[in-house]
Amino acid sequence: MKQTTIQCGEYSLNCHVMNTVVVGTGAAGYNAAARLYQYGQRDIAIVTEGINTGTSRNTGSDKQTYYKLTLAGEGGDSVREMASTFFAGQCMDGDNALCEAALSAQSFLRLVELGVPFPRNRYGEFVGYKTDHDPRQRATSVGPYTSRFMTEKLQESIEAAGIKVFDKMQVIRVLTDEDTFRGLLCLDLSNNSYKVFIAKNVVYATGGPAGIYSDSVFPIGHYGATGIAFEAGVTGKNLTEWQYGLASVKPRWNVSGTYMQVLPCFISTAQDGSDEREFLQDYLEDEGDMLDKVFLKGYEWPFDVRKVDNGSSIIDILVYMETLKGRRVFLEFRRNPFNKDIDYSKLSGEQHEYLKSAGACFGTPLERLLHMNAPAVSFYRDKGVDLASEPLEIALCAQHNNGGLDIDCWWQTNIKGFFAVGEAAAAHGVYRPGGSALNSGQVGSTRAAQYIAAKCKGEASEVLSGCVINQIEETIKLGDMLKTFDTSNVLEIWNTAAKNMSFFGGPIRDNEGIIKILSEVKSLKASFIDTVKIASPEELKDAYRLWDVLICQQVYLEAMADYVSNGGKSRGSALYTDKSGSKPYEFLPDTFTFLLDDSSRADEVQQVTYTDGVCKFNRRKVRPIPKDDDFFENVWRGYRENQNIDD
Repeated sequence: MKQTTIQCGEYSLNCHVMNTVVVGTGAAGYNAAARLYQYGQRDIAIVTEGINTGTSRNTGSDKQTYYKLTLAGEGGDSVREMASTFFAGQCMDGDNALCEAALSAQSFLRLVELGVPFPRNRYGEFVGYKTDHDPRQRATSVGPYTSRFMTEKLQESIEAAGIKVFDKMQVIRVLTDEDTFRGLLCLDLSNNSYKVFIAKNVVYATGGPAGIYSDSVFPIGHYGATGIAFEAGVTGKNLTEWQYGLASVKPRWNVSGTYMQVLPCFISTAQDGSDEREFLQDYLEDEGDMLDKVFLKGYEWPFDVRKVDNGSSIIDILVYMETLKGRRVFLEFRRNPFNKDIDYSKLSGEQHEYLKSAGACFGTPLERLLHMNAPAVSFYRDKGVDLASEPLEIALCAQHNNGGLDIDCWWQTNIKGFFAVGEAAAAHGVYRPGGSALNSGQVGSTRAAQYIAAKCKGEASEVLSGCVINQIEETIKLGDMLKTFDTSNVLEIWNTAAKNMSFFGGPIRDNEGIIKILSEVKSLKASFIDTVKIASPEELKDAYRLWDVLICQQVYLEAMADYVSNGGKSRGSALYTDKSGSKPYEFLPDTFTFLLDDSSRADEVQQVTYTDGVCKFNRRKVRPIPKDDDFFENVWRGYRENQNIDD
């Protein structure tokens, strides 16, 4: 790595030149750097806004899942079968599915060797359990902080290797020249100065675009940076496909698993906490049916439009409806639903048997939770919420983007040298097995590192074209023009935009609402310099973040509008209002009239490119799972020649 100074018009900037820069210090970013080092690449560095921030380190659930190839028991499994499971989630490219299955065991066992304490039995088998969209028992866990354990152990590996980490660096512009990556412009958050990183390659591990939503289970401090990737010309794929679910607001945490299986009481209040009442029984009058649906939310945590009609996802909608009324929703663990002892015989057989086997057919939800999963209570107490003395506020929140930046089988985008890994990459389809995101992040970052080490060696040129110089000047001048005001409105504008996105571009999508806020976003972008105000240099980071968010919102909203205009119907975790459909319950407002997707688009992906503020869409068939026609001698010969790493 070389340090120098470059001149961009009137600006003289510190610059670091290297082969590969990794953006992000989550599990995928750290793994990319560690793998590059393992494969012999030394001219690398990591850039991050905050080493201790991000989703991998600060998120989880009741039992955060890692999805892997079966490594225990008598049941059969295979790479091809696991790939087929991924591929069956619809709109997923088959070569990505095959890679995620093929490198699953390698990636998982490396984490074990690094010290992540995945459980195994006395004979060494890594036992598993069944998760959502999982035909086998491939899931495993080390508890609610599985991804944190992974991140910490991967961090130790890159520290041991001596890989340089540039902390407090916010990427504000991706620099490209003729569809080739050239570098990054960063805002140094420690002193609000600018730095340039010139590189041949970037591994973009920035996570999902969490900043576009207000109702979010992404941890505070995680915003993503997908908007500026679109600005650089990176193609998006499957942007309409998200995962939403019920989560606590403070702290942000999935209320899945045991939190629901202990049958908490759902209450809502006015904004000031007055007018408390239970509300589920206003709609679900049969006591046993209501309790069954609450219990099943533990198993079926993500909102799924297929499970609205007589399924557990009606609970998500009823919570959402209360928030639409301007009310706050809480889980109350100190008393039972209906404020009386539960008659467990009213539960269906499976639910009743589960609680009976757990010895939990007694007491209040809190007492059952302490009995079945005491750490779940301790978690909230450690975060300042004592479930024994107060209810837990929840909302229907954005949790994971299954789409993202379009990638090939080496996780490289359409921009040469730009690799997207982790949640930034569009590695999933409409549905995915629970925990597959953690596997995908490890596999994708490994694939990117393999390709870079084999095909993208050498020093980056320090000579920047006029095009790249203009990009740097343009971005810095944007900040300069915003620093002349005495008052600030940047966070107010951001919060309003995020709230609008949650209400109109979240789990419930009315096309009229989408078009309305899309127009507002585009108008705000066009008047950005005249409208957005910051009071001090310390708010520069928020202004640049807002710019990223607005680009991202535009592209995602246009993707939703394009999906509807081409006949798309409700699927996955998104309900699209459609007056030609029907309502599963008469008590639902007309907003919840919809038609289920018929899977006719399961083999098709939506692609979008953003150029000079305009989105262009394309549809293509998914790439199939490559055929299993490898003859050993041929594979061995190719591996000796180039490790079978090709374009």
